[in-house]
Amino acid sequence: MHAAHLTRRRAWLALALAAASAAPYAAAPETDADLATALSDTNSRTMRGRELVPPGVILNLKGKQRNLVWQGSYIVNTTGCIDCHTHPSYSPGGDPFKGQPERVNAEQYMSGGRQFGPFTAPNLTPDHAGRPAGLTREQFVQTLRTGHDPRDPAGDILQVMPWPAVGKMTTKDLYAIYEYLRAIPSLPDNPNPGP
Repeated sequence: MHAAHLTRRRAWLALALAAASAAPYAAAPETDADLATALSDTNSRTMRGRELVPPGVILNLKGKQRNLVWQGSYIVNTTGCIDCHTHPSYSPGGDPFKGQPERVNAEQYMSGGRQFGPFTAPNLTPDHAGRPAGLTREQFVQTLRTGHDPRDPAGDILQVMPWPAVGKMTTKDLYAIYEYLRAIPSLPDNPNPGP
């Protein structure tokens, strides 16, 4: 009788453990689906890109592919583009490297101006025709793939721009960057370039 009681008790314990361990798996399809949606490259980049547009930067979305704009915002605002193409990168009192709440310099956003010796990062805002840095989309992609700006003499290669790394991005990513830059405000070249 004692052995039968232990066997039943072990059976109940095994059943309870099995039920407890199966509970997370029973919920897994919903969790996995939610996780897959949340981790979807397009979904997460689009959602995060919308959040990352710096305060004070008013986008012109008319005639733009919004999903590409948001994906471009994600790329531009998470890969250090402002470090060179916005000078200074942060507004007074908004420098996170000084322990201040981050506030990107919207007044000079992507208008260039960071100097590296004889090189100055160019203005990437749209020109009068709506072309970022004055380049067509194809010229922009080609510049990022080869390091050669078609307006420069043959053989000149961008020396500071990390084009060897950026040029490895997918064409869709490069199109997204271009589409985002088409949507940002057009600004004159940064009036106060500096290191």
